[in-house]
Amino acid sequence: MLAVRVIPCLDVHAGNVTRGIQFGKAESGELKNVGDPVEMAIRYDAQGADEMVFYDITASAHGRATMVDVIRRVAERCFMPLTVGGGVRTVEDMRELLKAGADKTSINSSAVSNPDLIRQGAEKFGSQCIVVSIDAKRTGPESWEVFVQGGRKNTGLNAIEWAQRAVELGAGEIVLNSIDGDGTKAGYDVELTRRIADSIPVPVVASGGAGNLDHMVEVVQKGHAAAVLAASIFHYGTYTVSQVKEYLSSKGIVMRRD
Repeated sequence: MLAVRVIPCLDVHAGNVTRGIQFGKAESGELKNVGDPVEMAIRYDAQGADEMVFYDITASAHGRATMVDVIRRVAERCFMPLTVGGGVRTVEDMRELLKAGADKTSINSSAVSNPDLIRQGAEKFGSQCIVVSIDAKRTGPESWEVFVQGGRKNTGLNAIEWAQRAVELGAGEIVLNSIDGDGTKAGYDVELTRRIADSIPVPVVASGGAGNLDHMVEVVQKGHAAAVLAASIFHYGTYTVSQVKEYLSSKGIVMRRD
């Protein structure tokens, strides 16, 4: 059995870590600044985070330069693997982030609009460096569809089928973001996580909705997630990474050791 990873997520806007609910937008004032990304990354590294995910939600040339600087400074101070996404549209974008210190690059909207980008990245850097992030929303009793542009646009793609195609093209990992759960602390979408995890041979990271420790246990045990990603419960000090790892371990879940 592979050890389960615990991954804090930092949404970075204009050089600051922010949090919203159900993909709230910066321009509408729905985001709250919660800290400096480098300082927060150092804190989570000290707490024993297995990895760190950064999403650049500024989506501008200036934002990209700021993000590259953040990643470089974090990589100099932290030893955990870093995954970086947001505005990654080309193989050169991937190269820039990997050179700055990222271990993986995450693509979302750009993968939907140009699926071949997954293959190009995997061929250039290896599948282990290519993460496809899927923003999914329930659209019916047995239906989940893929949304892009920060959750604003429904592509009509079936989320399970898209995950399968992404892996066929070379994705080495899927981060599954539940738009319904994002920032609500009401729990992960366990059913969708299980359906995707059981249908592909690569790890699925559960994201969106973590509110307590039992939510994490549930998405691992019933959703077959290989990792749990969370933001609010870490940023606001509800739990530390080490508390999450200790609790999951107490429930019989194999955890990575520092």
